[in-house]
Amino acid sequence: MLLHGIFAPISTPFYADENVYFKKLESNVERYSRTPCAGIVVLGSTGEAVFLSDQERRDVLKSAREATAPGKVLIAGTGIESALETLRLTEYAAEIGYDVAMVRTPHYYKKQMQPANILAFYRTVADRSPLPVMIYNFPQATGYDIPAELVIELAEHPNLIGIKESSGDVEKVRKIVEGTRHIRRSSTVTETFEAVTPRMLTAATSGSNGNGGELVQVGAVGGTPVERPSSAAVTVMGTMKTRQKETGFQVLVGAAQKLHPSLDAGAAGAILAFTCVAPTACYEIYAAWKEGDAELAKLKQDRIAAAAQKIVGEFGIPGVKYGMDFNGYFGGPARLPQLPATAEVKREIERLLADVRN
Repeated sequence: MLLHGIFAPISTPFYADENVYFKKLESNVERYSRTPCAGIVVLGSTGEAVFLSDQERRDVLKSAREATAPGKVLIAGTGIESALETLRLTEYAAEIGYDVAMVRTPHYYKKQMQPANILAFYRTVADRSPLPVMIYNFPQATGYDIPAELVIELAEHPNLIGIKESSGDVEKVRKIVEGTRHIRRSSTVTETFEAVTPRMLTAATSGSNGNGGELVQVGAVGGTPVERPSSAAVTVMGTMKTRQKETGFQVLVGAAQKLHPSLDAGAAGAILAFTCVAPTACYEIYAAWKEGDAELAKLKQDRIAAAAQKIVGEFGIPGVKYGMDFNGYFGGPARLPQLPATAEVKREIERLLADVRN
């Protein structure tokens, strides 16, 4: 499955009493769906997933799924400390129509998180998952940084299609890209090389009375290993024209202030908390890089670097949520033990975003 571009890892809105504010969740998702973002990530770190109950996680997944535009890739954060609970949430996400499962590294028992443990965890999840799986590495939050060597070894699994690498280490990104370059997989894309998922294919072929063209297997959409796929051939599937694109193992990054150098290092795209605040500003970096305009990409990168570093890296979720409020989305309060942004922090966020409105 194609994971190129910028993805928005949505926040979870709360009322003042900390109950989930579903109407605002749906409103935010609908707005992100109108941006150039390639997809929506639900229950990532920005979504405060670790603070939600199991039922709330399921309800948030369902609400966001229903509000997302049909052409956006849907990624569900389903990582929980045990493989069993991770699979249960992944299966639910698959049932309601998600396209990819993003599974963070288990970390609570850090001394036991040896290579054998991590390999067994991800291989078990990937073996049994009904969805293609992404590894999610966020050492700033978990205290565990999965080594590049382990990622390269795990990348051989046909159902592990990529990683969200949020360490901010550009050289690590480069190392993973180089170490997985030999992995060749084919993904179904549109005629204009945009992502196609099984859910999208089902919608395109339903009601076509069986005359919509040859339907590819789900595995081919997720990233089936191939010899050398031809991107020239176009297949008609119902209302959609598709072709194959070689994608391999895809690396997405999570540090907006290092997006441009990460793309130069081989990243396919990014899942950025700062996208919640300014999705178009983040996309403009990717678009300029994609078009080969390094000077413009650097200019766009410099424009957001300080704001992204400070708001996301220093002020955290309360800062991101206030930035969303300032830029016209609904941020609202975070859940305790996170405290609201102070008046001083709010003034600083407003200063940082003065030239990054959305």
